[in-house]
Amino acid sequence: MWEKIRVVFTIPELRQKILLTLGLLAVYRVGFWIPMPIVDPERMKNYFEATANEGLQKVLSQVATFSGSQLSQATIFGLGIMPYISASIIFQLLASVWKPLEELQKEGEAGRKKINEYTRYATVLICLIQSWFYVRFLVGDPSQGSSLVHPSFLVDGALPFHWYMITVLTMTAGTIFLMWLGEQIDEFGIGNGISLLIMANILARMPDALFKLFGPLFTGELQLGGQTGVEKLILLIGLFVGVVFGVVFIYKGQRRIPMQSAKHVRGRRVFGGNRNFLPLRVNQAGVMPIIFASSLLLFPAFFFGWLARSFNNDTLRMIEASISSSTAFVHNFLYVLLIYFFCYFWTAVTFNPKDMADNLKGWGSFIPGYRPGRRTADYLEKVMTRITYVGAAFLAVVAIAPTIVSASATIDPTLASFYGGTSLLIAVSVAVDLVQKIDSHLVMRNYKGLTE
Repeated sequence: MWEKIRVVFTIPELRQKILLTLGLLAVYRVGFWIPMPIVDPERMKNYFEATANEGLQKVLSQVATFSGSQLSQATIFGLGIMPYISASIIFQLLASVWKPLEELQKEGEAGRKKINEYTRYATVLICLIQSWFYVRFLVGDPSQGSSLVHPSFLVDGALPFHWYMITVLTMTAGTIFLMWLGEQIDEFGIGNGISLLIMANILARMPDALFKLFGPLFTGELQLGGQTGVEKLILLIGLFVGVVFGVVFIYKGQRRIPMQSAKHVRGRRVFGGNRNFLPLRVNQAGVMPIIFASSLLLFPAFFFGWLARSFNNDTLRMIEASISSSTAFVHNFLYVLLIYFFCYFWTAVTFNPKDMADNLKGWGSFIPGYRPGRRTADYLEKVMTRITYVGAAFLAVVAIAPTIVSASATIDPTLASFYGGTSLLIAVSVAVDLVQKIDSHLVMRNYKGLTE
């Protein structure tokens, strides 16, 4: 293994790409800790510590993991990369239903550049809106002591408008800079830039969870049946190994459709007639369904929480708690339901059986037993529907497994989520994709891949 790593760094071009990627990720982590000047760090820390166990705060913390941000710290990268992801998703969905965007997609590289330009404009707009509401949350009501802004920035108990605009523009510029970092990694580095930024945010949180996991080994608090018992440690390690194995297995899992090319006779020579396979991924949607489901669950939680505070109604508070609490049955049921829905929805957006059937027909290939055209498209759609069910089931199990383990074994939810949940799913998926891209560079130069 060490010999393979040495070979990776002996190839000048590959070494340059890896070092550039690591350097840009280091820039991201530095900016992640630069706070906004208007924030009172002590008040911010006390507020989020006091509300850390609330259901809504737990959901917000989970969303912050996916966005590469930290909502409990008002930094220049406070919004993370989520506005850019949201804009990209919006345009991908619009391209499947709006004719002008669909035609732009079919124009090739020029069309994709135009869509990327529109995506950047939409990102700026989303950033301005989100950062404005975030600053309003920070300001709060200074007269009641709920403001998280440093008193030196308040004039007559209010934040001046120019500080509003400076903070909003700074947070917007931070997200745009992250978007630029991701694009530089895509073009000059190695791996998917946005995914690597999210993975860097997840990995940066893992040392704290690792200390909580193995800290009792060094303090002598580890004992059978205790608060941090031996059986809980073994359970988390088993969950970690199981999720890593499952992610790699499902990520690489394919349904291979037998395919044969038609024979062509030209003169005395016969071309074609080869048999090969059409690979269909089991988890075509990736981790997007979990990100969508987590984000969408925020809206009913916010809505019922707002109604409960407005009308001071205990029933509405109970509904809000059942939706926002990760240990509630209603929350987990809605979570699994949304994961299944978005798995099929995202697969329908990214996988078009009709286009694939037309491409096979144009290449002179066919699936044995099915006529080219509509029957082939119907067969591909039926197969994808079945394997998507398996992929959605896997994502649902990974998403709710930490909650079940945490509630049944009284384990810290932070530990359970990092060593057996969606954070680990994203980190492993991005790592596998990164290894495959490094392998492709090695194979091009007649070296053995890292996985061989």
